[in-house]
Amino acid sequence: MQSMTDQSQTQRFSVSATGESATKTAVTARDFEFVVDEPASLGGTDDGPNPVEYLLGSLAGCLNVVAHVVADEYDFELRDVEIDLEGELDPAKFMGKRDDVRAGYQEVTATISVDADADDETLTEWLAEVEKRCPVSDNVQNETPLSVTLED
Repeated sequence: MQSMTDQSQTQRFSVSATGESATKTAVTARDFEFVVDEPASLGGTDDGPNPVEYLLGSLAGCLNVVAHVVADEYDFELRDVEIDLEGELDPAKFMGKRDDVRAGYQEVTATISVDADADDETLTEWLAEVEKRCPVSDNVQNETPLSVTLED
């Protein structure tokens, strides 16, 4: 079995999705299925988190995994991790009303609280390493090429 820290191979991840309505999407990732939907206030049926909430959830999950990997490398016990994320976006571009704002989050803030047997200096170094090595935060902070094609 390949270790999480094995750097010798790249891995490909994929999902498949089907639009069940104008706001609801059924997504399959490996053997898992989940629903992406909008709240009723945005015209959805509120059957699941919306896409930008999943983005925050993905970031939280990734930060948690990397936090534990790096804590092991720094040789301290990470007993508990609490991660709070929030972001604001202006829906004007998404709604086709403006072109001078981003469609996505203007900024995302993450607050991480930990129970760990490490001093403040170690935790400061650890946090910088976690942020630097988290694949999802890398995708959020840096431009990632995206190709969207239409298939007949």
